[in-house]
Amino acid sequence: MEHQADVIIVGTGVAGLFCALQLPKELHILMITKDKAEHSDSYLAQGGISTLRTPEDYDSYFEDTMRAGHYKNNPDSVDVMIRSSPQIIQNLIDFGVKFERTSDGLSYTREGAHSTFRILHHKDITGYEITSKLMAQVQQRPYIQIEEYTSMVDIIEQNHVCTGVVVRTKDGQIQPIYAKSVVLATGGLGGLFQNSTNYPHITGDALAIALKHHIALQDINYIQIHPTTLYSEKKGRSFLISESVRGEGAVLLNEKGERFVDELLPRDVVTKAIKDEMKKTNAKFVYLSMEHMGADVIKKRFPNIYEYCLAQGYDITKEPIPVTPAQHYFMGGIQVDLNSKTDMDCLYAIGETGCNGVHGANRLASNSLLESLVFAKRAALHIKENMSKEMPPSQPIDVQPYQDAELLKQQYKQCILNEIKRKDRAFYDQWCHDENTCR
Repeated sequence: MEHQADVIIVGTGVAGLFCALQLPKELHILMITKDKAEHSDSYLAQGGISTLRTPEDYDSYFEDTMRAGHYKNNPDSVDVMIRSSPQIIQNLIDFGVKFERTSDGLSYTREGAHSTFRILHHKDITGYEITSKLMAQVQQRPYIQIEEYTSMVDIIEQNHVCTGVVVRTKDGQIQPIYAKSVVLATGGLGGLFQNSTNYPHITGDALAIALKHHIALQDINYIQIHPTTLYSEKKGRSFLISESVRGEGAVLLNEKGERFVDELLPRDVVTKAIKDEMKKTNAKFVYLSMEHMGADVIKKRFPNIYEYCLAQGYDITKEPIPVTPAQHYFMGGIQVDLNSKTDMDCLYAIGETGCNGVHGANRLASNSLLESLVFAKRAALHIKENMSKEMPPSQPIDVQPYQDAELLKQQYKQCILNEIKRKDRAFYDQWCHDENTCR
């Protein structure tokens, strides 16, 4: 592996890929990922991507986002995201992304806490459609290099300027790689939780590294628990039952077959209602019923969910399915400005890794892909305009602290959990303190 690049992007999800595609082709861009390149949570996103459908919808979209976030959002970030959305959608279409259409044009759906239909989708695999098309574009560009099974174990810092990263290569070697700019796009922290829709290798390493280097974090306790994942006794990643299922009319039922909550309320409200209902009878799950929607509609709109559930023994066209809450999304992260820049020079954080406050305390459904794309593009533009012409000088790196991979993993995990505990003891006690909850 080369020992330097103009820009290093850590992560190959939708944010990292889109950022790479927005950077000038004259640059040498190195993308690294600790697993297979396609094993990012972006590929798993089911529901869709929100957009400003008409100028008249701005106020409603803004209010929906703020209300879902309990008005703890950064209004400037929300404004940038919404106003940027039409151009982002056009960028995606230009890259070959296929959204569902009707004879009148693009087809819009609605999800929980949205006051109108403003969500574009591709069946129930929108994340896969967007991310795979971006990956195909990246693979066509020789100036962008992807190194799989390569883990960032630290960043390199000189006088509070990021000058590169320290990596563990696929063959276990520890090596520094220097760069003019570094972009952290490592995803969230779902891999710390026993029940999560995230890939297990996404463990928030960048957060621990930021704490180590005294880089400001923001809202690390804002961790979203999704109301509906398919209940299973099997260990491993929880299978998400998309918000869009409830948006299209699915209802939540208790063991008596009774509805107990408005399914289109914000995620955290629905999650609490489910937890309260489960507590009443000491149940491990509640039921999600969609069979009244009709088999043809279900199979056309949610083919992936239908096939997966069928493989698990549930025919969603004929019976309700057991669902339970699980960790899903991280609204906090490394504190960044509207250009995704951290408080360390030459260091950026995008996607779930960065926090510009756009989501507040609870993310509005289908804002995740949009937010990642908007602020990944802004990071690329800022890098383009401000990047140094000279490569930073190399410096001696003591590789000894990084040799024991398992020890380092546990140290970083504990560092993050301690910070969550410090910020929000109530959340920690409910979701992080039980040995059966955290991996």
